[in-house]
Amino acid sequence: MRREDRRTWLLACAGWWLLAATGAAQQVEPRPLFVEGYADQLSYQAGDEIALHVSTSAPKYDLEIARLGAAPQVVLKQAGIDGREFPVPEDASSHGCRWPVSLRLPVPAEWKSGYYQVTLRVEDRGGPFIQRNRRTAEGSLFFIVRSAHPGRDTRILLQLCTNTYNAYNNWGGHSLYAYHARNKLQGHRVSFDRPPASQFSRWEQPFVAWAEREGLTLDYAANSDLEFRPELLASYRLVLSVGHDEYWSAPMRDHLEAFVAQGGNVAFFSGNTCCWQVRSEDQGRALVCYKQWYNVDPLYRRGDPRLLATLWSHHLIGRPENQLTGVGFLFGGYHRSHGQFMDGPAAFTVHRPEHWVFEGTQVKSGQQFGGQDTIVGYECDGCELQWKDGLPEPTGKDGTPREFVVLGTCPARWHPDDSWWYERFDQERTGAAVMGLYTRGGTVFTAGTTDWAHGLQGADPVVKRITRNLLERLAK
Repeated sequence: MRREDRRTWLLACAGWWLLAATGAAQQVEPRPLFVEGYADQLSYQAGDEIALHVSTSAPKYDLEIARLGAAPQVVLKQAGIDGREFPVPEDASSHGCRWPVSLRLPVPAEWKSGYYQVTLRVEDRGGPFIQRNRRTAEGSLFFIVRSAHPGRDTRILLQLCTNTYNAYNNWGGHSLYAYHARNKLQGHRVSFDRPPASQFSRWEQPFVAWAEREGLTLDYAANSDLEFRPELLASYRLVLSVGHDEYWSAPMRDHLEAFVAQGGNVAFFSGNTCCWQVRSEDQGRALVCYKQWYNVDPLYRRGDPRLLATLWSHHLIGRPENQLTGVGFLFGGYHRSHGQFMDGPAAFTVHRPEHWVFEGTQVKSGQQFGGQDTIVGYECDGCELQWKDGLPEPTGKDGTPREFVVLGTCPARWHPDDSWWYERFDQERTGAAVMGLYTRGGTVFTAGTTDWAHGLQGADPVVKRITRNLLERLAK
């Protein structure tokens, strides 16, 4: 072999060796496949435009939108939408992703008021040389469609617990909780401008599915619509809260209390309701809550405690949620959760069975109902009780209206690790989930439990009849 040929051969061998040694690491393994996004608003109505902010590692993505009720109803499919990947800011949890708009969609007049789930899907074939698999990824987000004609088709408004959804959302690393946060650090501000979390399927959807099967029509809104669109309330006779309605702003509460004072009715089929005061920022696209760290809130240093982002029942605020709902978390707690009453009945014991709320149920005093579907739990609200002639009555010392009528109770208790955070709290207290109602202008009913809708899902006849009695009477 000539010297020139030998040199060419050796260089070629060296090149092949380098490719073999480094090629797999440099160019064979495929990139991660993902797609996720968020909408620019929580709720829309016919004629509005939805702006979706989507980030994906795929060049194209598909979209499907469905209204979730007794059965999902697909209202839109779109395939082959151009996709791009965008960076995630370090402060995405608190101040949002700031991704550009990827897609704009009009809200058609035929879309009924409801909860709409957007499913995003991508697909590829894996790596170019290895890992040649058909890979798929799926992300989801939601929005709410409000009625274009409030009060025309129904006098009942269901406001969904969207503040609570956001409070528990740890996308980007942080939520308003430490237990599932990056480095176990609790956040004090959470943005809606990031891929959302939802609790709709756990509580509100079973309620909605029952209502639709029963032929009952509901209009929908977000928590924040009570704050930024209070004029909606005038079109309805009854406002509903279902499930886990934990985080309320002062304007939300002010507007609903004014609604009740003017004769409007409210039914809280929820628990842990209106527990924490939050403040909206960025025109409702972020929530602030300092929770147990109330002394870190800038308002604390200014000496103005009314809007402190902490417990509504905190003595510095002096506005316990009992004044609105009739009950509160400080005299409730946990049942079949957080280690409390884990073998408890998860049922209400009936008091005052002659009350119209129990009409048609045939229950008797002392009877329990709802235990098969564990309707009491996991978080419960109650009030300070005294017993007269064998029946429970509110003392009124904790803010519960003296005219509040107790219809059912079930034991509940705080977890000791929670109790020590709060001033003026009796750590040995055993409270109760309390079901009841009062009338001051309008009527306010409370179930005092997050899990009431589980009884509707399980078709408990007493739970179903009580719910129908309330909706039919209070929506008139």
